[in-house]
Amino acid sequence: MNHAPAAVTYAREKAGLTKRALAAQLGISEQLMCDIEAGRRNATPPRLKAMADALGCPMVVLEAKKPAPQNGSKS
Repeated sequence: MNHAPAAVTYAREKAGLTKRALAAQLGISEQLMCDIEAGRRNATPPRLKAMADALGCPMVVLEAKKPAPQNGSKS
């Protein structure tokens, strides 16, 4: 998954957009927007960039966070 579904929802709501309005701006279906926010479908990197632009936020806000690498030491 390239995106964090909860982050997409948060950014969309913060921007004051409905799923339908954001989907229309992106040229995708409302159903696809729902699936992206629910984590059922993946947002491709170009689509994620377009979302970030439409929402007025950096792309990194919407990206899935990678787990920190393990350094092999045990605490």
